[in-house]
Amino acid sequence: MFTDIFFWDTCGFFVTGQWEKYMENNKRTLPLLALRNHLILPGMLMHFDIQRPDAIQAVEEALNTDQFIFLVAQKKDNVEKPSKEDLYQVGTIAKVKQMLHMPEEAMRVMVMGVDRAVLLHMTDQNNCQYAVVETPDDTLNALSEVEEKTMVIALKEQFSSVVSQLDMVADKAIQRVEEIYNLPRLIDEMGKILPLDLPDRQRILETLDIRERYACIMELLANIVYLQELRQEFQQKVKERVNKSQKDYLLREQLQVIQKELGNDAQSKNQQLQEKLDQLQASEQIKEQIQREINRLQSLGNNGTELAVQRNYVDTLLALPWDLRKEEEKDFSRTEQILESGHYGLEKVKERILESLAVRMLQERGDSPILCLVGPPGTGKTSIAKSIAEALDKVYVRISLGGVRDEAEIRGHRRTYVGAMPGRIANALKQAKVKNPLLLFDEIDKVGTDQRGDTASALLEVLDREQNQKFVDHYVELPLDLSEVFFVCTANQTSTIPQPLLDRMEVIEVSSYTEEEKYQIAKKYLWKKQLVQNGLDSKQISIDKKALMEIINGYTKEAGVRKLERSLGTICRKVARELLVELQEKKLDQAALREAVHQKKRQISLAEVGQYLGKRKYQKKNNNKKATVGVVHGLAWTSVGGTALEIEANTMPGKGQLQLTGQLGDVMKESAQIALSYVRSIGKKYDIDQEFYQRNDVHIHVPEGATPKDGPSAGITIATALLSAITKKKVRQDIAMTGELTLQGRVLAIGGLKEKLLAAKQAKAKMVCVPLANQTDVEELEEDVTKGLEIVYVSQVEEVFAKCFINP
Repeated sequence: MFTDIFFWDTCGFFVTGQWEKYMENNKRTLPLLALRNHLILPGMLMHFDIQRPDAIQAVEEALNTDQFIFLVAQKKDNVEKPSKEDLYQVGTIAKVKQMLHMPEEAMRVMVMGVDRAVLLHMTDQNNCQYAVVETPDDTLNALSEVEEKTMVIALKEQFSSVVSQLDMVADKAIQRVEEIYNLPRLIDEMGKILPLDLPDRQRILETLDIRERYACIMELLANIVYLQELRQEFQQKVKERVNKSQKDYLLREQLQVIQKELGNDAQSKNQQLQEKLDQLQASEQIKEQIQREINRLQSLGNNGTELAVQRNYVDTLLALPWDLRKEEEKDFSRTEQILESGHYGLEKVKERILESLAVRMLQERGDSPILCLVGPPGTGKTSIAKSIAEALDKVYVRISLGGVRDEAEIRGHRRTYVGAMPGRIANALKQAKVKNPLLLFDEIDKVGTDQRGDTASALLEVLDREQNQKFVDHYVELPLDLSEVFFVCTANQTSTIPQPLLDRMEVIEVSSYTEEEKYQIAKKYLWKKQLVQNGLDSKQISIDKKALMEIINGYTKEAGVRKLERSLGTICRKVARELLVELQEKKLDQAALREAVHQKKRQISLAEVGQYLGKRKYQKKNNNKKATVGVVHGLAWTSVGGTALEIEANTMPGKGQLQLTGQLGDVMKESAQIALSYVRSIGKKYDIDQEFYQRNDVHIHVPEGATPKDGPSAGITIATALLSAITKKKVRQDIAMTGELTLQGRVLAIGGLKEKLLAAKQAKAKMVCVPLANQTDVEELEEDVTKGLEIVYVSQVEEVFAKCFINP
């Protein structure tokens, strides 16, 4: 077998005997290679396999000289060592482009056709055949420009007529023909792509006169058209012979056979359905209903569309695990061990989960809790659900609710609709094959509502232990018992979850990881995981603590560890490539190369982090430790963790207007108004002229203006910045603060305290002012969170002023 890849090059045309008048007395002696069943035209790139020793030797002889070889077709392909009489007299001088030794002493050769040539005589040399050939003079009988242009146009028109009736000519080949305006090249190109046999292609090759060659290709095109017309005419006559009565007879016979086959097949399938029903673990009421549906299916006969709908419905009923359950794991110590081995930190989360599992193990059949794990992305909420399933030896099924807006996704579609199907709950049970799996509702805070129904409201019945014992899917139309399902939900925040739905779940906060927790997670889990995924070994590649801490602080800014894991994966991939490039020069096979890589020892140091990950992405905040007027550091909570914000205030001559910039939300704008009102109310205490607010404008800005910001916890920060800007008192830059402000100057409690304190540590703050109402929340935090911070509890904003301002 061979494949032709066509390229055009500047090429001439060749011959012998009756072709003497075309010779240009240009004789050459070249190695000869006889081809079976195919030939090569000038400008054709071809590769083929050879096995005859003399043919292989001829190719090697060509490669040892100028790479030129003479290719000529055999008249009969069964001749092993052809003589001159067994070969056509005209062949092609070609250049050997590539040679590859194949198994079983074969060789694959790639050649490029260069010119026609006439075989004069043959000799045997160096265990192969040599040919004395002569190339023709293609300047004889040359065409005028008008003649050539006319012939090209006529030839292309005939070619278009042919390809319009053939489906075997590729579009690229047709386009290539359209782009050629040289007549000899055009004829050879058509000879390559048209469905011609070997003798016809040989005619094109050995016809040296360009006018005769033009007549030859036109004749071949006309023959193709004629044969195609005959074929179509014959097919039309055959169709006409089959008259209407014969068609009806054949169709009736076929219909009888089909109906008979369908009847037997339907009977066999109905029997299989009955056997499945007999083996089904379900109540008698459910079995009776399914039996009625099977009987209805049998009564439909061969009613195509309705039969398929009913069969799918019965198959769904039989696939549901009505009373089939899986025994839970009762070894509490093993359960605790699995949770501890899979997750570092998260002590309160694991403690609450273990409490729930302990109660379930003590009771014969306790109610499964409905847990909602709430926390920033990448903090391990989904992996905790997997660990719970593994610890209890439950079947784990995940349902992603992000962006789900159709109520039918939960309850299913009614069977009256075309394409109806069960909802995701029923499909999950069908997938689990037991009635007591662990079902994870991922991203429950991102369900939507539109004209197709309220998805969150549909979940109310599912997540209510008093109602889900008889949950009815619109498609199934039979009550499903969900009381034994262990429901776990995940969310990034609770503010977008409807209150009735949130009330049905037990919320467990999965807060941000501390710097130390991230280091331990990376060291114990992520680094080893990435080494395995990238074909490396923890015994050969290690990373020191300084390098890990640099990645955590300089290349990731997140509550979880997803970016950290991706960064470690990047390092592993680059190290794997370095090791492979280093060993590739030894030319080892794959197994030996893998073994050599595993023997290399490397340790990733702090200096190499920048080499692998590039420049530091996150610079240290609050580098300016010098006291400044009108700049105060606040703390904010986001869905991806805590962050430190610089709030700036300035005054300028004006008409007493307040200007707010930095993409502030409505709540934050109100906090700014409250802060300004409070500062105005205490103006006398700080010697502020009463006319100041009529003669000056106040501008409050929160940098990183492209990021939306909202919430009430910046109240005391804005008030401090305003008072500093108006009184020109300098503010310490090593203090951060958070707290909601009232018009009376009271400081109210805020949320997201752990994330905010972690952000303060990252910003290198030494002191943090927090509301007195949050003191118990701070006391419950881990020591790693508050270590290195001086926590100051404040109930009035005046206490914040006393800590922040530097007296002139």
